[in-house]
Amino acid sequence: MLFRWLKRYVPRGLYGRAALILILPVVTLQLVVSVVFIQRHFEGVTQQMTREVAREIRVILRDQPDLGAALSFKIAELPQSVAPEADIRPWFDFTGIVVIRTLREMLPLARSIDLSDDRQVVVFLSEDTSVRRVQFDRRRVSASNPHQLLVNMVFFGALMTVIAFIYMRNQLRPITRLARAAEAFGRGRSVPYTPGGAVEVRAAGSAFLDMRARIERHIDQRTMMLSGVSHDLRTPLTRLRLEIEMLDDTQRAPMERDVADMQRLIDAFLDFARGDAAGGDPVATDPIALVQEVVQDARRGGGDVSCVLREGHGEVMLKPDAIRRAVQNLIGNAVRYGTKCEVSVLLSPKTLRISVEDDGPGIAKENREDAVRPFVRLDPARNQDKGPGVGLGLAIAADIARAHGGMLRLAESQRLGGLKADIVMAR
Repeated sequence: MLFRWLKRYVPRGLYGRAALILILPVVTLQLVVSVVFIQRHFEGVTQQMTREVAREIRVILRDQPDLGAALSFKIAELPQSVAPEADIRPWFDFTGIVVIRTLREMLPLARSIDLSDDRQVVVFLSEDTSVRRVQFDRRRVSASNPHQLLVNMVFFGALMTVIAFIYMRNQLRPITRLARAAEAFGRGRSVPYTPGGAVEVRAAGSAFLDMRARIERHIDQRTMMLSGVSHDLRTPLTRLRLEIEMLDDTQRAPMERDVADMQRLIDAFLDFARGDAAGGDPVATDPIALVQEVVQDARRGGGDVSCVLREGHGEVMLKPDAIRRAVQNLIGNAVRYGTKCEVSVLLSPKTLRISVEDDGPGIAKENREDAVRPFVRLDPARNQDKGPGVGLGLAIAADIARAHGGMLRLAESQRLGGLKADIVMAR
């Protein structure tokens, strides 16, 4: 419970936590040294000096009044109405507390003590009909320049903290560069990165470069392999079309539909496997304008599609073709399995959310994880009697969201009662 409470006040950034690690011990040490110095050394010295002055005052007033001038005491008799009734001390004069307390202990006749002038101490002593004022130099009861130690301690503590933070920042910079490179790669971008810093950071950076190279090499090899598969599959389909053209009309029509379905299945599979859905370089894009174009295209295609909510403004680094295809797939699924589709776009300072809702049968909560897997057809929510889909629409949209560092969430539409698909990504 204690650490959970502290987490709310701990900085989230690496630089903030490093600064806290550096500053907190320094400040704590200075506070401890200050308290110990003031309470033990500084207070003890002040008390001892004040006791000596009080003894001299008692000797002068009791036995040898002529010694006052020789010992630099200014003594005068005043009417009782002139003397203040209470002690006078500035609020910042902490040593004055010790001085007043010690003088009152050593001089029982002390009526009041005036420390308003930081150079002089004035003690008013009550007598029978008058008040005797004793004035002497403040340096006789307080150590000279007591603030020098505290000032030096604060100055050099701050100086060493700044120097340590500069060195710490140089050690943290390679970690932040590695984090930026990993974040960019997670969003589908490859930024230049060279390992640097400590041995452990260099090892992590080298491991990241090896991992990125293996993933890119795997993608390139898969793309080359599938390009060859695409050519090999399209060639026999072309021969089949030529042979079908020689058949009678009654036999040709169903076979042409079968060949067209095969061609569509092959194209969908190759697009998904090659990763074309997430291809291209990210550019600054207005997501609201992009989604509105997709909605208008769907409405021209005859679908009951509308953009009901558009909030925020600005541009986001996106792959426009990939996002367009993801939204088209979600709208296509909504129109195929429902009668009405509503699209909303929410652009906040930190996130982008694109929601597509329909009034169809939806997807059961226990089946939503399987729904985003490739070639998965759910029955009865997504059955094969509803259009020519092959179970790649949601899978492609999920891959596109992951390529942008986001995710695809499936839920129940509270407004239309069907499925609600959200593409959520950080800006």
